[in-house]
Amino acid sequence: MSSLSRRGFLRAAAQVSGAALLTGCVRPALASDQLSRFAFADFSGAVDKPPVVLPSTQPYPLPEASLDVMIGQMLLVGFGGTSLWPEAEVLQAIRTGKLGSVVLFGHNLVDAAQVRALTDTLRAAATIPLLITVDQEGGYVSRLGPWSGIDPNYSEQYLGEINDLRVTTAQAASTAITLRQLGINLNLAPVVDLNLNPYNPVIGGVQRSYSSDPDIVAAHAAAAIDAHRIRGVGCTLKHFPGHGSSRSDTHLGFVDVTDTWETIELAPYIKLIAAGKVDAIMTAHIFNATLDPELPATLSKAVITGLLREKMGYDGVVISDDMRMRAISDIYEPEDAILKVIEAGVDLIAISNNIPGKSAISPLDAFDIIRAMVESGQISEERITQSYRRIVRLKAALNLVTLPEA
Repeated sequence: MSSLSRRGFLRAAAQVSGAALLTGCVRPALASDQLSRFAFADFSGAVDKPPVVLPSTQPYPLPEASLDVMIGQMLLVGFGGTSLWPEAEVLQAIRTGKLGSVVLFGHNLVDAAQVRALTDTLRAAATIPLLITVDQEGGYVSRLGPWSGIDPNYSEQYLGEINDLRVTTAQAASTAITLRQLGINLNLAPVVDLNLNPYNPVIGGVQRSYSSDPDIVAAHAAAAIDAHRIRGVGCTLKHFPGHGSSRSDTHLGFVDVTDTWETIELAPYIKLIAAGKVDAIMTAHIFNATLDPELPATLSKAVITGLLREKMGYDGVVISDDMRMRAISDIYEPEDAILKVIEAGVDLIAISNNIPGKSAISPLDAFDIIRAMVESGQISEERITQSYRRIVRLKAALNLVTLPEA
């Protein structure tokens, strides 16, 4: 590790540890010196390409950057079907600049030819190239079926148990090659939650965590990220600030981790941010009163802006977990949730329309809600511009757009 990287680790961890002590969020068994010990441990992820480092400031392209376009870039939306008619709402939203990213699920995917035709259709509608995303973690969370040819396709838990970075790299390379061939440019993986509760119904219980050891988690995540990046596909760390200690599932309702969450769950993020390995980070809908006594993490300015951005030094794209999950949608009206998620500092608002039994919010509905809030002064145009800049920087790092020189 270079001395600069080392200083980055020290600075980031010192900020997190100090903040934790000041806010009383360090549990007695995990004091700041123990967090630092995990965060500073030797980092030996497989590196086959220099990391992509996003610039801290970058001008955004003009004249495309109207307010409408900037708002549209903040939406990540799912849709039904395996093909799209020209008048489909999602295509209309893309054509008019009111949608900048989409997420694909199993119900959208049949075989390689169909998926490529679908992504070609989506891309052809866009002026600013889309982020086309999918959750392809491996194991149980694999949106692409056996037809995709990804080999191997082990769960993160299995990869962490055998603890051979060559296997993790090989699987990530096969995944990234397939995603690139299918026209998908951002994987909503890897999971960097620690397996602190093996009975956790949404993480440990379905083998989505590499390990309870943050060094193993960070090393395997880095190997996966590097293998994706060298093939032109981005990755997303999830679920910040840590879902691995939860006892229940945010898909199904309110989840309180106040008594189970441990500061060590931040360690993989500290390591990977300092090493320049982060393309995007996805939030968790968990509630943790030690971090914010009122709001779940996704909607919390204290967690997203205060902890992740200001104390941990991350200025890249933050993606919300699906806003239709019941931990959010059962408690907050769509307008209230969208206002709070933007105020928190989230850049890309995920509305998957993939939750059975819940009324769907369309991309145009979400756009109109945000537009009205800007017009009323509830959200500043400066705040929209801030997220837009982060999103186009990510698209530039993925070679989807070319930014003008500063």
